[in-house]
Amino acid sequence: MDGTPAYRLPDDDGLPGRRPDARRALADHEALPQLRFITCGSVDDGKSTLIGRLLHDSGSLAEDQLATLAKDSARVGTQGGALDFALLVDGLEAEREQGITIDVAYRYFSSPRRRFVVADCPGHEQYTRNMATGASTADAAVVLVDARKGVLAQTRRHSRIVRLLGITRVVLAVNKMDLVDWDEARFKTIVADYRALASELGLAEVQAIPLSALHGDNVLVRSARTPWFQGAPLLPALEALPARSPSSEGGFVLPVQWVNRPHQDFRGFVGTPVRGRVRVGDAVQVLPAGTRATVARVIGPGRELVEAEAGQPVTLVFHEEVDVSRGDVIVGLDHAPSAVDRLRADLVWLDAAPLRPGQRYALRVGPKQAVATVAAIEHLRDIHSGGAHGVDALALNSIGRVELSLDQPLPLAPFADGDALGRFILVDRATNATAGAGLVIEPIARGSERAYAQAFSVGPAERAKAKQQQARCVWLTGLSGAGKSTLADALERRLHAEGRHTMLLDGDNVRGGLSKDLGFAPEDRREHVRRLGEVAKLMVDAGLVVIVSAISPFRADRDAVRARFAPGEFIEVFVDASPETCAARDPKGLYAKAKAGGLSHAIGVGGDYEAPEHPEVHVITDAADVEGLVARVLAAL
Repeated sequence: MDGTPAYRLPDDDGLPGRRPDARRALADHEALPQLRFITCGSVDDGKSTLIGRLLHDSGSLAEDQLATLAKDSARVGTQGGALDFALLVDGLEAEREQGITIDVAYRYFSSPRRRFVVADCPGHEQYTRNMATGASTADAAVVLVDARKGVLAQTRRHSRIVRLLGITRVVLAVNKMDLVDWDEARFKTIVADYRALASELGLAEVQAIPLSALHGDNVLVRSARTPWFQGAPLLPALEALPARSPSSEGGFVLPVQWVNRPHQDFRGFVGTPVRGRVRVGDAVQVLPAGTRATVARVIGPGRELVEAEAGQPVTLVFHEEVDVSRGDVIVGLDHAPSAVDRLRADLVWLDAAPLRPGQRYALRVGPKQAVATVAAIEHLRDIHSGGAHGVDALALNSIGRVELSLDQPLPLAPFADGDALGRFILVDRATNATAGAGLVIEPIARGSERAYAQAFSVGPAERAKAKQQQARCVWLTGLSGAGKSTLADALERRLHAEGRHTMLLDGDNVRGGLSKDLGFAPEDRREHVRRLGEVAKLMVDAGLVVIVSAISPFRADRDAVRARFAPGEFIEVFVDASPETCAARDPKGLYAKAKAGGLSHAIGVGGDYEAPEHPEVHVITDAADVEGLVARVLAAL
């Protein structure tokens, strides 16, 4: 199967020996429909070799590329002097040295029926971020499985990501069949295992093909080594796959890519509709502002149009003077997506630092951005069983469902209703690195959560008024031994003497009851702080001045508690003392135990404490008198 390429460009007018001129050939090539697909699966399943074989056998390599491939194969190849097709794709030196794919490599080739853009995605778990990048723009996926190993954990992970990113058409390429003597029973076992996974994931279409990328069997033409296989080889199967295309049905949606203002008499809004149609005279709405306008002109490339549909680049001009910016979304009034500030989403977590409730990231939908706070992690999806499990965090390469709260409304819609408004990424605001990729499951309107808040006649304001005070949460944070409990006790004594209604929640005391089930590992500390915050919020709603004294070492956890309160209700007090002072005081003997090596999870004793960046009150307790410190906190009340 290693002979000459099976596909040839047609001769001009069917006459032998004549070739089309360059312009005609280019025009014919551009007119072919295009399919974007990825190859994915576990490491060493043969993805790069398969793509190299497709490039070679489809006649897509120039003579200099063939010469370079032959030279590189002799120098670093793994096929004993024969062409090593993986070298056509594994361009990084590290990839060639290790025989693996690290980065996403894009390659272009064509057949007489179609143009292809293929992304060779890495198989190693640590490079899952790059795999998700390749899948984000693909129409279909070729999932490779080594016939000797079967469906592996990374096969399942990649398949879940493929489905999560909206790909429903999969070609299952059972590779290296030559190494199992073309065993039909082995092929059927692997196909049955994968179809069970595909059924669970909702993959609508799976075509299974037994092949050998190394030798070319069932890649372009059917192999004589598989007389029991009656399906199409890989390339004809890819030629027959439909590409994902924008839907002309449903409500009109156009994300604005550019505001064209060449002079003061013209202002047009440029973009490509992702769904629906727009006509001259249509009433539309601009999100997130909600401003309405009427379409005066629809301008296509070089000409005026009466209407335009999804996938057709246009410039819209309105009758009214309307404020529209890049990143806004123009929608029809029928079936229009709404601007939401809370959503439920499925997320692939791509950052080495775990995702935890209370953390904040930049959420980007196209060119639009908002600050997203992780309100909750609903569950983790097990890549093996498909089951959902409750967790406190999402680790690198995990897939889970989360709830996000945004600092400003964004136009969002369920992914099933349209790609452009259903996909997003989360970006680390400090490093600007992509931390996660997600799909909107559903926007959550205010009051639409599964637990419905009841409205009562007496509320927090009435309770506080009856006590003739303004309810507050005073949150004291600092190292063990910094003086939090001492200051909290003195503060409550002073407030009580003034006739205030108070409650003191000491972190250690609460551990004897409400948090009795928690230890001192970082995840337990986070849950302890969350519970303290929830109780403090209930007490503030009761009209009390609540004083919380807890190490609460992590800034994101304290910020999550602050977000539960109305502006001005939460007062963070950083009780600061030098580590030497804290160790000298050592009221619980923690520093001595930590020094002796007898204390695990010593966060907040001397290390790994994240000090507040902008506390309402910052007191230093090394030498100051307690009453003076109390006076400073009272001033903030």
